[in-house]
Amino acid sequence: MLSKLKSLRDKLTKSKSGFIDKIAETVKVRAVIDDELYEDLEEILIKNDTGSQMAERIVESLRKEVKEDRITDPEVVQIYLVDIMQNILFKDIPDESDFFAPPALQPYVIAFVGVNGTGKTTTIGKVANRFAKAGKRVLIVAGDTFRAAAIDQVAIWAERAGVEIMRSEPDRDPAAVIYDGVASAVAKKYDIVLIDTAGRQHTKERLMKELQKIAKVIKKACPEAPHETILVVDSTTGQNAISQARHFNESIKLTGIALTKFDGTAKGGIIFNIKQNLEIPVRLLGVGEQIEDIENFHTVRFVKAFFSREDETSAE
Repeated sequence: MLSKLKSLRDKLTKSKSGFIDKIAETVKVRAVIDDELYEDLEEILIKNDTGSQMAERIVESLRKEVKEDRITDPEVVQIYLVDIMQNILFKDIPDESDFFAPPALQPYVIAFVGVNGTGKTTTIGKVANRFAKAGKRVLIVAGDTFRAAAIDQVAIWAERAGVEIMRSEPDRDPAAVIYDGVASAVAKKYDIVLIDTAGRQHTKERLMKELQKIAKVIKKACPEAPHETILVVDSTTGQNAISQARHFNESIKLTGIALTKFDGTAKGGIIFNIKQNLEIPVRLLGVGEQIEDIENFHTVRFVKAFFSREDETSAE
């Protein structure tokens, strides 16, 4: 049986091959450490969505350490580069408690936000499945009433996960649907409430106002809620993900990020981009299309899986 670490490493193969392995290829063909090498490495970082500021920061640190330690072998540069990148992720690690073991509140309310196409509905279904497998009584509230397809999609995921769903006819006021759902969960003592929200309206301003309204009605039904507000971000969208997070956070206070499709992107640098530009922790990692393919994001495990060689992942 594969260890959790090796399983995660296998799922990150595409991200590693497009990023870490590309760095290895670059240093391997170099005979000397020169400005061109540093420029090539910075270009790889930027192309992999690390962000220009973070890429510059990493390469400047690399130049300094290589010079101080009088390194002359280009292949040793990779060791230094990986060490710098790991330290960035390890710095100021936020609380990484198990997302799927929340405080024993009834109900524990989690709102999911994000633009359409990021994998929000899929993430809700996967999260519902994990909670249901843990013996929790789960209610999904289909709050994206602007699209009939969204209601049908989340209903399919609820059925797959074996959990209950509150849905309405399309075009009903989403805030009203969400209020009814949370109020019902309070009355019926559900363990977990997962709220789907709209990902797109005619204008960004209208969408953000709708989210503000939703946050208010959730509190009316359950004053301490939402206990978590998770922004679902498509890992392949790069810098646009940072912009999305900032806009959503202005309207509804985010507590974490769910990075989806991380197994399908060759641009694993988005993790570093988020670290540089946002004060919002990554809580969940989507690494596959199956209902079980969602992980708690733990920095130590991620670093080991992302940077290690295959022979280093035989045990957790």
